[in-house]
Amino acid sequence: MIHSRLRQSMALATGALLAACLSFAAPASASSITATEAQAQTPLVVNARWAGHPTYDRIVIDLQGYAPTVTVTPVNQLIYDGSGKPVPLPGKYFLEIRLNPAAAHNDAGGNVYQGPKLQQINLSKLKGIALTGDYEGYVTFGAAFDTLPYYRAFALHAPERYVVDIAH
Repeated sequence: MIHSRLRQSMALATGALLAACLSFAAPASASSITATEAQAQTPLVVNARWAGHPTYDRIVIDLQGYAPTVTVTPVNQLIYDGSGKPVPLPGKYFLEIRLNPAAAHNDAGGNVYQGPKLQQINLSKLKGIALTGDYEGYVTFGAAFDTLPYYRAFALHAPERYVVDIAH
């Protein structure tokens, strides 16, 4: 019985000590407000670049803010969002890279995207890239290829960027 009361007293003392320590910690709401505010800002697409490597070609989309949801989809043709006009890139195969939520402009409507709008490229696989849309929370790119692209897509952090690797 004494052993049981000693154990109970130790548990109560440990709990009181833990509660006292937690009361001196920074409030959780302060850090979650900062994280929530950061998430509320729409990520900005500021650049697109590419490079050829010995076994793959790489497309990199540079971001400011967090990495948004990205879908990479094979399409029959590249078209400009909004107008529906065809994108004049040569190729037989195309990938659409769509980021959401994202913007290539700031809240005042000024352009923040510094990369190419339409660029022919002569790498092993990648033959062209175009910014095809910055419309209603979506930023869209198109990539052109002469042969069927086998690709892997993923986000990298610090700094935030989205990568599409196309195997040779």
